[in-house]
Amino acid sequence: MRPWWPLVAVCLGTFMLLVDVTIVNVALPPIAASLGTSFGALQWVIDGYALALAALLMVTGTLADRFGRRRLYVVGLVVFALASLACGLAPSAGALVAARVVQGVGGAAMFATTAAILATTYHGPRRGVAFGVWGAVNGLAAACGPLLGGLFTEAWGWRAIFLVNLPVAVVAVVLTLAVVTESASGGRARIDVVGAATFTLASAALVYGLVSAGEDGWGATTTVVALALAAAAVVAFVVVERRVEAPMLDLALFADPSFAALMVAATVLQAAAFSHLALVSLWLQSVLGLSPIRAGLVAVPLSIASFVVSVAAGRFLHGGAPARPIAGGLALIGVGVLLMTLVGPTSGPWALFAGLVVAGLGVGLATPVLVSATLSVLPAHRAGVGSAAVNTFRQLGLAVGLAVLGTIFAGRVAHVLAGSGVADPTGAANALAGGRAGQVPVASGTVHAAFASGLDTVFTVAGVAALVAALLVAVLVRPAPAAASAPTPRPVAARSS
Repeated sequence: MRPWWPLVAVCLGTFMLLVDVTIVNVALPPIAASLGTSFGALQWVIDGYALALAALLMVTGTLADRFGRRRLYVVGLVVFALASLACGLAPSAGALVAARVVQGVGGAAMFATTAAILATTYHGPRRGVAFGVWGAVNGLAAACGPLLGGLFTEAWGWRAIFLVNLPVAVVAVVLTLAVVTESASGGRARIDVVGAATFTLASAALVYGLVSAGEDGWGATTTVVALALAAAAVVAFVVVERRVEAPMLDLALFADPSFAALMVAATVLQAAAFSHLALVSLWLQSVLGLSPIRAGLVAVPLSIASFVVSVAAGRFLHGGAPARPIAGGLALIGVGVLLMTLVGPTSGPWALFAGLVVAGLGVGLATPVLVSATLSVLPAHRAGVGSAAVNTFRQLGLAVGLAVLGTIFAGRVAHVLAGSGVADPTGAANALAGGRAGQVPVASGTVHAAFASGLDTVFTVAGVAALVAALLVAVLVRPAPAAASAPTPRPVAARSS
């Protein structure tokens, strides 16, 4: 057992940080009721964490290579634990969002080092076993998130979903210091601070602008200013990355249609498969009246289907044509999400079952091969940046996807309420989206019809986006010439997963 203790230490942290991506969804209605939050604040509880992960993954990978993987992993665990404590004690929505951002910073430090620690700790057959177990833990975290969120929220309240991280983090820190050997590349690569700052600013301003559009309208001053700032930050990021000696993200890679299509796939996969689940949780609890546990159980079919298929996909699909499982997975996600448009004013949670299962099959098919597919279209010396880019765009897809779909949802609900003669449709729509259906002075049937219509529109947009991304991957993704005649590189050389 002794040789596997480093794997246990890494898997503890990995499970914890990935569970926190999905565990929050089920707790959103209780958070809204406890803190009196708006729909925008609820979105930031998820987006703050995802944006911090997206913005810092590539930078923390460089820091780990320079200063030591074990050291940065432990720092990430400590930051994550302290931020979890702050989340659990948060007295307001603003404090909770701020703590979630810091939690994402710690998560990025952990996420960027786990694969590198395993790659330097295990060799030969043990390396394959270690990465197999670690990959299974990744899938298990997604499967357990909604259910654990429901269990903890119903038994001890929403704050428990954050406080439970403390003992897990303590065990992981002690174990890491005891059994993990320090490793570093010894390189002195420059850290692209300006690139990271402009990327973070662009992402945060874009999400803020989209959230503001859903709450205040596209013509609101805050919306216009935020979107203009996002555009300016994007321009600055492009200029910086073209001129800096060691860019955070080499934009020249996007000249390769295969790489560009895979980044679109990573973004859309996360957005289409998961971003709408926060809205689904609000519907299940605030409109249908389900308990947190039952609401968590509704999402389990997607997680189980994904986990089962990912185990088989990870074993059998590496080395084949990279476009096939990813395009096929995105197509299944698209079909599955479109099946969920069967939700109507009188529907119950079972209306989602078939769509969730089909979408889960797609997630399980596409996700395990995203990194190796990216490595197969890049030269071997770009493996690190390729792996980090995939995970960056996945987290960005979750954050931007929720903001886009949330805005679409709020607009559609307001439109339906306006057609029903509601005096303040925008305010009523924001109240419904914020989990305060009981506070809206509208007939129950109107609430059900408006929420169902909003969900159907969101599912349609997400499903079509996934199908378009599947087509792009099928048409554009081709292995690099050097990789076409050689085995597909395994993702173990990557510094992040």
